[in-house]
Amino acid sequence: MDWSALALAAGAVVAGWLVLVAVLWAAGRRADAAALARLVPDLLVLVRRLAADRRVPRRHRWLLGLTLVYLAVPFDVVPDVIPVAGQLDDALVVALVLRGVLCAAGPSVVREHWPGPERSLAALLRLAGG
Repeated sequence: MDWSALALAAGAVVAGWLVLVAVLWAAGRRADAAALARLVPDLLVLVRRLAADRRVPRRHRWLLGLTLVYLAVPFDVVPDVIPVAGQLDDALVVALVLRGVLCAAGPSVVREHWPGPERSLAALLRLAGG
């Protein structure tokens, strides 16, 4: 595995994310900038917590674990170095898996494990169809 390519791709994703946060901050949308800055870490915490919760059916816990692996590997259906589209495929995968978890375990379980702001959770639940 070429670690320099992985580091470059990760750096590009982080740089793009930071630029978007900075643009929102500069535009006076500080609450949105803060929510965006915390979104990816919040999603990772949510997926990890749901994967460990026994109220979530085993099949869905496996899907959550595979989702964490998918988000961690440098190669995706659409590479993360492609602006916007690279992150949208990750968001779509998370939304589809969370949709299954919502149907199987219910939105109350997702709400219980969400570490971020309520506004971000509401947007996530809308995206997941919950």
